[in-house]
Amino acid sequence: MPENKKIYFASDFHLGAPDETSSFEREKKIVRWLDYISKDADEIFLVGDLFDFWFEYKRAIPKGFVRLQGKIAELTDRGIPVHLFTGNHDMWIFDYIPKELGVSLYREPITRTFFGKQYYIGHGDGLGPGDKGYKFLKKVFANKFCQWSFARLHPNFGIWLAEKSSKTSRAKTGKSDEVFHGEENEWLVQFCKEYLKNHKVDYFVFGHRHLPLEIPIEDAVYYNLGEWIHHFTYLEVSADHVELKKWES
Repeated sequence: MPENKKIYFASDFHLGAPDETSSFEREKKIVRWLDYISKDADEIFLVGDLFDFWFEYKRAIPKGFVRLQGKIAELTDRGIPVHLFTGNHDMWIFDYIPKELGVSLYREPITRTFFGKQYYIGHGDGLGPGDKGYKFLKKVFANKFCQWSFARLHPNFGIWLAEKSSKTSRAKTGKSDEVFHGEENEWLVQFCKEYLKNHKVDYFVFGHRHLPLEIPIEDAVYYNLGEWIHHFTYLEVSADHVELKKWES
């Protein structure tokens, strides 16, 4: 990898939330950010929950978000690899986005090496202790029969039903009430500590938590990418630094 190139990470755009107007303005802001980083990006990682809801029917997808999709397609057409992780809000991304936009799609965390350092990358949902209710629900949503059953609903009704059920989510309500609960109460911190017992990792990069975090853990560092409703934060990795930044443009 050329030393003048950089790796970029961002997560939790939650497009569609909390309302159409603010989502549209946020989408344009995200596109400006992608435009800006494309000048020196070697790879771009979008680490889950791009959409507050997404379901691909065989012949239909949710309306909107065309500027983001077009920009991602432009980047991959230019030869910049874009890696997309499913999150807990858009786990029903199937083959449309990878085929049309040219991204690599991941449903589980991966490990990669950049500039000689090992990175563990994932959305972060369902990792660590606790949250048993969500872990069960995630298995239900990942079940092929459940996905087939939902696809039998007309898109007008299915998308309406999903949007109605998500109205209490942090992104949908537009609330920013996330606080750091201390290392002993942060599930992803606990996951990192347990994982390091048997694996060598220099950096953990997660989304999901909606709170920008940089936490040293033994000889590693855990980064949470925050979100793009209130924080607009992203991680920049180069040959000589790893930095959590805020997009101010």
